[in-house]
Amino acid sequence: MTDKIKPVFHRRIFWDVDFDKLDYDAKANFVIERVFERGDVDDIRNCRRYYGDEKVSYALLNAKFLPKVTMYLASAVIDKPIEAFRCYTLRQLHPELLPY
Repeated sequence: MTDKIKPVFHRRIFWDVDFDKLDYDAKANFVIERVFERGDVDDIRNCRRYYGDEKVSYALLNAKFLPKVTMYLASAVIDKPIEAFRCYTLRQLHPELLPY
């Protein structure tokens, strides 16, 4: 069995974590969400190549939060309706922040 080649992502995507110690497999959902949120087209392609479309779809559909723009991008990339996203449903339940 051949090991998958670890993708090369821009360090700016993971600006708030220790990039050199990031475990792509143990933190797969975090990596996928962050790449779709802050990465460019090449980063997203590398992410899909490394994890496969099934794992990418699962991570994005089950994310607790994605910015609206990221949600629409993910919907187009994985070809799933926006209503299928968990974060979309959660956003409908809590449409606005409480006014304090």
